[in-house]
Amino acid sequence: MCLIVLAWQVHPDYPLVVAANRDEFFARPAAAAAFWSDAPDVLAGRDLEAGGTWLGVTRRQRFSALTNYREGGRKLVGTRSRGSLVADFLAAEIDPQDYLAGLAARRSDYNGYNLFVGDGRRLAYCTNRGTSLDPRWLSPGIYGLSNHLLDTPWPKLAAAKASFAAALAQLPASAPFFELLADREIIADTELPATGVALEWERVLSAIFVASSHYGTRASTLLTMHRSGVVALVERSFGPGAIPLGEVCQSFESAPSVLGNVH
Repeated sequence: MCLIVLAWQVHPDYPLVVAANRDEFFARPAAAAAFWSDAPDVLAGRDLEAGGTWLGVTRRQRFSALTNYREGGRKLVGTRSRGSLVADFLAAEIDPQDYLAGLAARRSDYNGYNLFVGDGRRLAYCTNRGTSLDPRWLSPGIYGLSNHLLDTPWPKLAAAKASFAAALAQLPASAPFFELLADREIIADTELPATGVALEWERVLSAIFVASSHYGTRASTLLTMHRSGVVALVERSFGPGAIPLGEVCQSFESAPSVLGNVH
């Protein structure tokens, strides 16, 4: 997952709204979003190589999503799959704070990651890169995450947050969110971040929707939690060359009392 924009406790009817693109090599097998047979409360896509996921939600409003932290050629071998961070949290019964406390002791077991975890009442961000490794409990607001730290002002993230803010006002319409997730504009070289990859790759990865022959946006997802307790997830999948592969639409009712109100 290379782009996540979310609104936490901002919209009066939707305490949580998430728009996200997952970028990955097309050769890596994955399953579209569905309820898992081995964890029936979990609704998420699935990485069929390592068994984890990049974004998911449960019938109890547990939510988690992650992005990798891009750091050029630095990659440790023999580490655990970062997708297990999301999968383990979604399948767990423990409080988010306790989960993050346990993760602190083993964060060096993973390559660089950014992680959101929440339970409908609280939402936290944590990372194993940067100068501050303590979890950050988020106050109401709009947040953006790509492959650096939370709200790092990369051009594509700034553009996505602006479009996302405008789309919030048009809920329950989903089209504006998918329009922003489909943006293929390449950023000018003078504005590109330097993340340790070749300039050609910096250009390709600078778009909100990444399109290339062997690597690109595999899934665009919109997740909404309504204050009534209705949770809805729409996922659009893509193949090489941005060819549409299908769409998943899932919604379910959960306990309305779990979702918080706008502060």
